[in-house]
Amino acid sequence: MGSVLTDSSAGDGFPAWVGGSWTKQGTLRYGENSHQAAALYASQDGPQGLTQAVQHHGKAMSYNNYTDGDAAYRAAYDFAEPAVAIMKHANPCGIAVGTDIADAHAKAHACDPLSAFGGVIATNRPVSVAMAEKVKDIFTEVLIAPGYEDGALEILSTKKNIRLLTAPAYTHRPVDLRPISGGALLQQPDRIDAAGDDPANWQLVAGEAADEATLRDLLFAWKACRSVKSNAILLASGGASVGVGMGQVNRVDSCKLAVARAGDRAAGSVAASDAFFPFSDGPQILIDAEVKAIVQPGGSIRDEQTIEAAKAAGVTMYVTGTRHFFH
Repeated sequence: MGSVLTDSSAGDGFPAWVGGSWTKQGTLRYGENSHQAAALYASQDGPQGLTQAVQHHGKAMSYNNYTDGDAAYRAAYDFAEPAVAIMKHANPCGIAVGTDIADAHAKAHACDPLSAFGGVIATNRPVSVAMAEKVKDIFTEVLIAPGYEDGALEILSTKKNIRLLTAPAYTHRPVDLRPISGGALLQQPDRIDAAGDDPANWQLVAGEAADEATLRDLLFAWKACRSVKSNAILLASGGASVGVGMGQVNRVDSCKLAVARAGDRAAGSVAASDAFFPFSDGPQILIDAEVKAIVQPGGSIRDEQTIEAAKAAGVTMYVTGTRHFFH
């Protein structure tokens, strides 16, 4: 939700009433499916965002382009370092940070090149010529960036249909509002700024303390996992996702999916889980794949079983005390 008008008289921190206003920007070809009509609206006085993006090239944006674009746009700006997120169906095909934006893109794409075909890319740095040269050879629906270095737009514009957008830096909405039957739900945005999002507050419960490089990967995985639909497991190595298990209705299947997608890259990687492991079976899948460290919220009544499994395998495990469900 963008523009929000509230009555702040309620004593619990939430308003007694909420209202918003948006201005129609245009009619879209169709909605999520071809039988659904759709239109784009922009908030009148809320934070600037994707609806204020300037399109330089390509076909008109679709409803699904906007939903995937918004997910990628937010994910890229979860990081201070040069970062790239590649999304399809609002889930990451790959997320990575790098020494520069071309490096970040190469690592993000390498996570799952098959799924990245026809994906939506967002960056938190201007697109360089080096990145543009790579993207032009990959079928991409949308590229969203804060800018383009000289020559990058010209290279990308040789592809007829790719949508090239410049968007302001991502700004969190003041509140998340989700319509439900008969009303709406209101909550604070998940900004990855809770106490448990700081590694200084993590509790080491198994294995040896992570070295600097491993801890850096654990923090990357923890942040990137926020962008994955629950139940979420993300494997990472070298500042890049290497296997993502998303949207499963049990955590075991998410672990299996992440490991399967990582393949040989699972060995020596680190893992993040958006919520606690209810049993030790999920972590055991990660352990059997030779994951070297795991970060998870903790809080299950069976935490000790999970911790003992990690201890027995000599796997480092941290608990954060913070959860990042994403529905």
